[in-house]
Amino acid sequence: MDRILVVDDDRDIVRLVRSYLEKAGYQVLTAYDGESALGLLRSEKPQLLILDLMLPDRDGWDVARMVRADSKIAATPIIMLTARVEDNDKIVGLEIGADDYITKPFNPREVVARVRALLRRTQLQQESQIPQRLRVGELVLDLGKREFSHNKESINLTPSEFELLKVLMENPGFVITRDELAEKALGYGSASAGRTLDSHIKNLRRKIDTDTNQESLIQTVHGIGYRMRDP
Repeated sequence: MDRILVVDDDRDIVRLVRSYLEKAGYQVLTAYDGESALGLLRSEKPQLLILDLMLPDRDGWDVARMVRADSKIAATPIIMLTARVEDNDKIVGLEIGADDYITKPFNPREVVARVRALLRRTQLQQESQIPQRLRVGELVLDLGKREFSHNKESINLTPSEFELLKVLMENPGFVITRDELAEKALGYGSASAGRTLDSHIKNLRRKIDTDTNQESLIQTVHGIGYRMRDP
């Protein structure tokens, strides 16, 4: 049974989300502040973290940074859950390493659907029995070890960034529509993904485009989608 850690200082929200997740068959751990959340992540190693931004001690951004910096829990998928609706807040959360972002007020069924989608794509990759490598130029994506390197330098990717890069590197030179990319990598269509898809692409470019004098390795095809530049 997959374990989900729900972190929010609003106990009513925690009870609501917990109730729906448990009905969906998940085991739910709860915390009401950042320090407790980090402690549970390190001791219990849940399969997914639902994280509120506004916490009484460490805010959600700080918790997410610490998760991504800790090699033992860095691969934990993160869904941000917050009342802050400004695009900049969402982009910052995704840049730090969140995989998805849901704003309050929310439909609890949507939270369950997002959890299912994120766990499904993470677990399918982890259950792969045959380690494989994708190589495009100096980019190497090890599907078995879930490691990525550029010019032989290891680069940390969030689970969502890994899946997006996998789809693009499987089809170098070919255009992937926004709908197809969102569905294959994020588990839902581009309409539901909103700015999330673009923010993940921006983060990937920041990590892999080391030569600022060259065109981005991930090219935008306006009105259609993206493609991985084929060297």
